[in-house]
Amino acid sequence: MKVWKGIALFALGTLFGLEGIKLLTSKDAKKVYAHCTAGVLRAKDNVLGQVTTLRENCSDIYAQAKEINEERARKEKENEILDAEEAITEEKAVEAAADDSAAEA
Repeated sequence: MKVWKGIALFALGTLFGLEGIKLLTSKDAKKVYAHCTAGVLRAKDNVLGQVTTLRENCSDIYAQAKEINEERARKEKENEILDAEEAITEEKAVEAAADDSAAEA
């Protein structure tokens, strides 16, 4: 009995397999495959468009960040120059005061 059951299951599996292959290779199945593939291609185009937009936005952000850093560096350099000029002015004032006090003595 077990042998016949095994043979019957094998025969049914083979039959379903052959019918499945026929079903998967039918014209209707090919139409379904074509529609699914078309949908995937549309999705791919959409994703690639979004990636392009994202790259453009990232490029804009990067350029703006570089400008901000350049402006900041320029201001820091200007502040360093102003600080140096103030230090020189203070040194001259101290020297002038020392010269005045030396001249009075």
